[in-house]
Amino acid sequence: MARVSVVSTRTFINLDTPRLILRRFRDTDLVSFMAYRNDREVARYQSWESISSAEAAKFIAQQSRHRPGIPGKWFQFAAEVKAGGALAGDCALLVIKTTPRIGEIGYTFAPAFQHSGLATEAARAVIDFAFASLELNRVIATTDCRNAPSVALMERLGMRREGHFIHNAWFKGEWCDEYQYAVLREQWPRLHLS
Repeated sequence: MARVSVVSTRTFINLDTPRLILRRFRDTDLVSFMAYRNDREVARYQSWESISSAEAAKFIAQQSRHRPGIPGKWFQFAAEVKAGGALAGDCALLVIKTTPRIGEIGYTFAPAFQHSGLATEAARAVIDFAFASLELNRVIATTDCRNAPSVALMERLGMRREGHFIHNAWFKGEWCDEYQYAVLREQWPRLHLS
């Protein structure tokens, strides 16, 4: 499990994994953040297409003041690579407002850091945090069925595919099918004994 460097969510510092520091965004992340958020392939299965400098600066300012675990608000963990300090991407956590013992995760990584296991490492740490520090009961993730790397990541984590929703979302000018994955708090330790 990731080492969770927190006393409570109000005093969140960071999550520490073997290769990453998952922390709040800061102003120095702007250029790297914009680079991967404006990459067409990275945005392909995301709800956004691109981000302007002003939008990115506003996002970073807002996220730097947030804390994880506030129901109804996404918290984006900036994923910093320990070796060199590069911003590899981000991993998000939403505590569902109407059902605050359930969380949802998401992740976005720059092309240079994809296919290296870093997104899996980050997502695992965020799920650890969701269960250990926030005491959530269930964590879900949803992906476009065509997003094979995301499907593979969820399955590497040991999440269970619970739904295949046909034409579930109007997405970038077309209907898309989505998979929903989930894992329960009681199952999580058995999935990651190593």
